[in-house]
Amino acid sequence: MKEQTRKIFQHMKKNGSITALEAIQAYGVTRLSARIWELRHDYGYTIRTKLVRVKTRAGEATVAKYILDTRSADRRNGE
Repeated sequence: MKEQTRKIFQHMKKNGSITALEAIQAYGVTRLSARIWELRHDYGYTIRTKLVRVKTRAGEATVAKYILDTRSADRRNGE
């Protein structure tokens, strides 16, 4: 697993979810959707996308929050 992908996965296992802003601030990952795609397609994890509203300097914005299905993570780790 690529280093950035591993960091994102570990964050999601620990915290349950991640947003692009969290990925940038914590790990310097600017293409979170690409790392999520790898986790889904290359490694078989189930990750839901939920659109959430966040406050910004300009008002509000809608961002993607990626949520790891812990059952899929537990199954994969048991292999």
